[in-house]
Amino acid sequence: MTEKMNTSDEEWREKLSPEQYRVLRQKGTEPPFSGKYLHNKEKGVYTCGGCGTELFSDASKFDSGSGWPSFYDAIDKSKIEEIEDGSHGMRRIEIVCRNCKGHLGHVFPDGPRPTGLRYCVNSLSLGFKEKK
Repeated sequence: MTEKMNTSDEEWREKLSPEQYRVLRQKGTEPPFSGKYLHNKEKGVYTCGGCGTELFSDASKFDSGSGWPSFYDAIDKSKIEEIEDGSHGMRRIEIVCRNCKGHLGHVFPDGPRPTGLRYCVNSLSLGFKEKK
């Protein structure tokens, strides 16, 4: 983890691109099928785009057809906070990075085995560390 929890809004604006800021700090979303990690097939670890916390492994990534990178499991579920989200007239579970509180996306109970979960994540919320 590289960022401290008390990063100011001004510091976030300096660190992140305007698009990343809109998603990570303002709970926005990127258009479906537009994210740079949607079709990424490289081996490695997906990190929080805000603070660098390791969140998802390439081993749990799958093509959900939703238009966003999807994972059936987190590396360590204690690194992701789940929050009830009633916005847009829907009942969903928002996922945020527990370290920096950056918005990642949502988790749904319609994923593949073994977990049955689909962590639907914005590419703008992620970084990637390739395995060498």
